Amino acid sequence: MTPAEQLAKQRLAEDEAALTGAKRRSTSLGDAAKDFWRHPSPWLIGALLACAATTRGLVGDWRLSDLWTPLVMLAVFPFFEWAVHVCVLHWRPRQVGRVTIDPLLSRKHRAHHIDPRDVPLVFIPWRVHLWLVPLIVAIGLLAFPRAGLGLTFMTLVGLLGLGYEWTHYLIHSDYRPRSRVYRAIWRNHRLHHYKNEHYWFTVTSSGTADRALGTCPTPSQVETSPTVRNLHSQEADQVN
Repeated sequence: MTPAEQLAKQRLAEDEAALTGAKRRSTSLGDAAKDFWRHPSPWLIGALLACAATTRGLVGDWRLSDLWTPLVMLAVFPFFEWAVHVCVLHWRPRQVGRVTIDPLLSRKHRAHHIDPRDVPLVFIPWRVHLWLVPLIVAIGLLAFPRAGLGLTFMTLVGLLGLGYEWTHYLIHSDYRPRSRVYRAIWRNHRLHHYKNEHYWFTVTSSGTADRALGTCPTPSQVETSPTVRNLHSQEADQVN
């Protein structure tokens, strides 16, 4: 580890300790998994995954495109994750006439930055799934040339969505990183929450879309943002 990386690690630990204090403790992976399944979002995504995968198996009609679709989706996902984080989750409320455009996802995410350890705020709000799941099904049924390929798409969306929720939850839980890969992902997202909200936007990977799109600077060269817990310098929203 270089001196710059050691300094960045020290500063990150100091920033996190200042925010979480004595509440920080360690938990096992099993206990984290039990808590994960107490929330509605994993079940809703899991239901989509189970239905799509089961129907895909019954439909059959396997072709080479069923292999290429997952490969393309896996390659694109970090960039999709980055774009949603930047353009939707960090959306700045806008006034159009008498109407304030401020989506639920954006409001919930601002609340998530205010208190990163509030577990329900880690997950995609269940009300979002009421339109998101039907949208994914509609895309799968209407945007692909055959039913099998659309079901492959829906299955992969379920897997990626469940992977996203699990990774995001685990990062904000008291589970401590053990593997080198997970430690890098854990550190990347905590830098976003505890160092500077203008960088490190990917959640399920590190050094992918952020590096390609210029939002993965050397932590020691980035100042701690005064608005990292109060996006857009606004007061906490009343989120219902």
